[in-house]
Amino acid sequence: MALVELPKPKLRHFSALIRVKAAGVNPVDYKVRQGMFDGMMDAYFPVVPGWDVAGVVESVHYTSNEFTPGDEVIGYAWMDCLHHGSYAEYLCAPVRSLARKPRNMTWEQAAGLPLAGLTAYRALKAIDVRRGATLLVHAAAGGVGSLGVQIAKILGARVIGTASAGNHEFLRGLGVEPVAYGAGLAERVRALAPDGVDGVVDFFGAGSLEASMSLLAEGVGVQQMVTVADRAHADEIGARWTCVQPDAGDLSQLVAWAEQGALTVHVSEVRPLADAVEVHRRMQREHGRGKTVLSVG
Repeated sequence: MALVELPKPKLRHFSALIRVKAAGVNPVDYKVRQGMFDGMMDAYFPVVPGWDVAGVVESVHYTSNEFTPGDEVIGYAWMDCLHHGSYAEYLCAPVRSLARKPRNMTWEQAAGLPLAGLTAYRALKAIDVRRGATLLVHAAAGGVGSLGVQIAKILGARVIGTASAGNHEFLRGLGVEPVAYGAGLAERVRALAPDGVDGVVDFFGAGSLEASMSLLAEGVGVQQMVTVADRAHADEIGARWTCVQPDAGDLSQLVAWAEQGALTVHVSEVRPLADAVEVHRRMQREHGRGKTVLSVG
């Protein structure tokens, strides 16, 4: 990657041109850069990375009336090809991918909400979380996990979350009962939930589903296990798998919870756009807490 000057994106049908204030960084960004979607999506170079955006609407195509210039918006700006992304001063985003920015969030917090929040919410809906359920959430302190545990609490669940020891106090602050990864995980979870758990949400992969099967309560089947990180294993054992999709309705629900004070985004680091290369390098090496965001405007 390199910082370069490009023309302002053209305003397309059913889209809005956004003056970007902040762009969320997600692990999928560097995986796409490494070729993860080769064979699945056309790429038109130069490719600008990034799908998470928070910014101000500059103009709207005449085919859309959902927003007007000056509106503050956020979005998971998924497109059908790789070309214009959110690591930029301007982004032309489909209006179907946008919602109004939470009024009580900073630009940086708002930019960290869409992709991670939609991923987490979709996973929880896949297993139909009910009030009073006990859930085991893997990678509970990460960018997706930290939003997922908050949404699970909003839905009325009790949450046990796996994380490294350094993130346990952070999780307690979110109302989560933390347990450490690694050998002895089953015993640690059983100590908190002797009768087992009502569902498992995997935001980590790396064998988390297999390690959790014995922890399901009596009568709870593997279809109450969902992963966003290990589709092959999910298919093998009959668990659920899901991935993020742009959904303005779900995004608006996340915004509503944020404005009610029930959902927040933990921003671990804010870096200028020019530091995107270093951010990718570090993200490839480390699994951090919360979200990293690029400040643009």
